[in-house]
Amino acid sequence: MNALRHPRILLPGLLLACAPALLAWAGGRAFPLLGGAVLAILLGIALRALWSPGAGYKAGIDFTGKYVLQASIVLLGFSLDLGEVARVGRDSLQVTIVTLALAFATAWALGRFLRIPTKLTALVGVGTAICGGSAIAAVTPILRPDEHDTAFAMSTIFLFNLVAVLLFPPLGHLLGMDPAQFGLWAGTAINDTSSVVAAGYAYGREAGNYAVIVKLARATMIVPVCLALAAAVAWHARRRANTGSLALRAGGIVPWFILWFVAASALRTAGLVPAAMQDGLHAAAGLATVLALAAIGLSADLRRMRATGPRPILLGLGVWAAVACGSLAMQAL
Repeated sequence: MNALRHPRILLPGLLLACAPALLAWAGGRAFPLLGGAVLAILLGIALRALWSPGAGYKAGIDFTGKYVLQASIVLLGFSLDLGEVARVGRDSLQVTIVTLALAFATAWALGRFLRIPTKLTALVGVGTAICGGSAIAAVTPILRPDEHDTAFAMSTIFLFNLVAVLLFPPLGHLLGMDPAQFGLWAGTAINDTSSVVAAGYAYGREAGNYAVIVKLARATMIVPVCLALAAAVAWHARRRANTGSLALRAGGIVPWFILWFVAASALRTAGLVPAAMQDGLHAAAGLATVLALAAIGLSADLRRMRATGPRPILLGLGVWAAVACGSLAMQAL
């Protein structure tokens, strides 16, 4: 908070994060399948591996990785029309709930089996269950993982997004799925919105339109998941403190940015966000996410990531396979 009173302290780290962020933003627009968010974190990690920023950059990097990340989640709320999401969400609710449960159960079981740290397991599970990088960004301020855990989780999620984009359309044709069936499958089993768009529209315009709306409905699950995680973190903190009281204050459970995310979505739903502003707000959300992830990449320790080994990749594979198969099984039933 002292740094907030002296903005000049933040400037070196903020400007440093802007360098990989702007490159990633341009690269993401040129190669939508790869995406600016993934490029940002990879470029940040690469820059950190080549040159370790001094102490003068730390405040700005930490501020960008935390507060700009939270602001990006709020801005994403302006993209959600809760009325449209609710209409499609009713049709996909059962599939969404089952795939969420499968993702979290598989992540917990595999994480214990592979002896993966709890916070990294939670990041991979949340990212696979809900909406990839956006979900990881939303829970990072609550879980407060090490930066290399966030970077590893983002990279793992991206890998299986890429696999899904290449694999889902031919599998959908092989299974004889109609556009609505494929849209439901893609919307519930692929993580990032950009990957849902790529796979859905590769199958057809109708499938793409339906997949995107299902994906937006699934994204609203960020709110209850964040609340549940925040409550769990507060509960464990009180137990460790041996206070003898498990009463939790609402202000300590509900992260402020989630409240503003809901408020932004409500404004969009009520028609109070002019149409001319919506594209700009969506672009601002993407740019803020890219900037924050570049800062997280700059904070990541590549040697610690290497020491973790391939286990997070195996965790991501198991959780992703459980979600994809669970979605298909629910449609069959």
